[in-house]
Amino acid sequence: MTIVGLTGSIGMGKSTVAKMFADEGVPVFDADAVVHRLQGPEGALVAGIEAHFPGTTGQEGVDRTALAEAVLGEPEALLRLEALIHPAVAREREAFLAEHVRAPLVLLDIPLLFEKGGWDKVDTIVVVSAPAEVQRARVLVRPGMTEEKFDRIVALQTPDAEKRVRADFVVPTGGPLDETRAAVRAIIACLGGGTGR
Repeated sequence: MTIVGLTGSIGMGKSTVAKMFADEGVPVFDADAVVHRLQGPEGALVAGIEAHFPGTTGQEGVDRTALAEAVLGEPEALLRLEALIHPAVAREREAFLAEHVRAPLVLLDIPLLFEKGGWDKVDTIVVVSAPAEVQRARVLVRPGMTEEKFDRIVALQTPDAEKRVRADFVVPTGGPLDETRAAVRAIIACLGGGTGR
């Protein structure tokens, strides 16, 4: 099995590219989706997050906006949150890998692959990248997003230029979707995975 780590800064199109891999038959582990589930109604992380960050949860699980406000710009608070989330996500990832142990290729969609040290647990790194102005425009249309919040998030992430240098493959996402899909298919062909469906 070849384990591919997919990453990219906020607004670069990582989710779109992950779906393209899935459409080609590559099993995909979506770390963000796992976190959403664990923080959702009756999620396994809700009680622990409420205990550490009172008032950030409710009947629908974690209020992600309130939680973000509690930790953004607060390094110690962010570390406490990560100490709750990362072990839970790691357990889910190990279960995913065990489930797909016979697949020739699997993809781990990990937003903070470089920032949190996950690059040494994958065989190949794919980075999604778009021009900075495209990235900014995509992110600023998200509900609740502001220029200030965007700048704070970007400041916490490894710069796009550095990610591209460290990547084994770069998928451009600033142009037509057909070009992005062609890049994904070329990577899969190179790595010998997927079903081509």
